[in-house]
Amino acid sequence: MDQSGERDSLSISRTARAAAFSVHIFTAMGAGIALMALLEAVREHWAAMFAWLGVALIVDALDGPIARRLDVVRLQPDWSGEVLDLVVDFVTYVFVPAYAITASGMLLPLAAPLLGAGIVVTGALYFADRRMKTPDNHFRGFPALWNAAAFYLFLLQWPAVLSSLAVAVLIVLTFVPFNVIHPVRVSRLRWLTLSLIGVWAVLAVVTLLYDFNVAMPVTIALCAIGIYVVASDAMIRLMGSARA
Repeated sequence: MDQSGERDSLSISRTARAAAFSVHIFTAMGAGIALMALLEAVREHWAAMFAWLGVALIVDALDGPIARRLDVVRLQPDWSGEVLDLVVDFVTYVFVPAYAITASGMLLPLAAPLLGAGIVVTGALYFADRRMKTPDNHFRGFPALWNAAAFYLFLLQWPAVLSSLAVAVLIVLTFVPFNVIHPVRVSRLRWLTLSLIGVWAVLAVVTLLYDFNVAMPVTIALCAIGIYVVASDAMIRLMGSARA
């Protein structure tokens, strides 16, 4: 190869590595988005907080496919996209929602700080658990989706006793070995799951635009989709066992 060819190859390699590193920057932006969400939560602008967390969800959904397409693991071996993703996911899925749940006044005053601490501690343990995913790409136990849990608590506005009990149950379910579907990676009924997630996203945006003051059919639809995501695998397995 002549010198011009070597320079072109080196230039392409540098460009590819720069593009690969930009994916890490994109992922890390989720932490900045989490800070924006937390600032809104401190101001008790709850709908705005969830809007920022929704943006973080979009980033989380896009960075993985982009990273695989740009071969980030090979081109940037010194930077762990997996670790970075877990760090960002912890603050967006667990820490900021835990603050919102604790500070919103939805829980019993004496229980709120204890339950908030329980959320972040068990969430941290869950993210460190190498068994959090099953071989068939399900989550094992309640998958620390505290952003979704917080959304439903704000939506339903249960009495403080009931909300506190619900949070305590979810903390325990973090370590209960039942399966929860991954909306994208679980192939069984993926078309149905993704369709329902799309409907959920539209209804969630409507809910935020109306600051959680939505009609009962919207609330029922959101709850039904949430129940499907959490419980559908367990129901399918129970039905399979009954047939056997």
